[in-house]
Amino acid sequence: MKRSPGVPTSSLLLGLVSLVGVSSLPVSPAAAQSTWFKRISTQPAASSATVGGSTSVPYGWVDFCHRRPKECKVPALPATSVKLTAQNMSILKRINQKANRSIKPVSNYDHWGTMMDHWDYPVDGKGDCKIYALYKRKLLQEAGFPRQALLMTVVRDLNNEGHTILTVKTDKGDLILDNMVDEIRPWNATGYYFLKRQSQQNPNTWVSINQRGGTAKRLSPSS
Repeated sequence: MKRSPGVPTSSLLLGLVSLVGVSSLPVSPAAAQSTWFKRISTQPAASSATVGGSTSVPYGWVDFCHRRPKECKVPALPATSVKLTAQNMSILKRINQKANRSIKPVSNYDHWGTMMDHWDYPVDGKGDCKIYALYKRKLLQEAGFPRQALLMTVVRDLNNEGHTILTVKTDKGDLILDNMVDEIRPWNATGYYFLKRQSQQNPNTWVSINQRGGTAKRLSPSS
């Protein structure tokens, strides 16, 4: 990742210290988190994706709602975002990694024996990208995160293939939880082409995006 111009002198000094191998300077989680926020703010694109009007609902979500009606028969709620405190970021990282490491990746066809998109929770510990994203959404809701900030999102990945991820709306912008990487990235550091996602107010309404999510930054492959 290229360094942004105008780095404060204090940051340069810390960098020089680290280069000469001095490891005795402790860095608190809060300080590291503050630096992370600054890196987000230097991204070239907006920190939140601009959404358009209502669009088609993925077949997989419709089928999921048919099989699990209690998950979808929910009231419309006002849009809200998560306050991205160090504690909340820690929860996001923990849950993203937990799902990425506990689910065995398997294709939709090999798993369910159908080419039709099948969305569900990891009832047997296996699944593709939709299963990862749904599971993260479920775990985050159980951890107290508001439903309106946890949005199933459909994109085209770096190979131009269909892919599903979870967008988390925060007061620092849109963050992405992705089964392809353990690192949580701003939406505009993925390089994905964003097609659509759930409305914040109503999970059964989907809105268009049709925006490239910046340029992919260095990735940390999940295990």
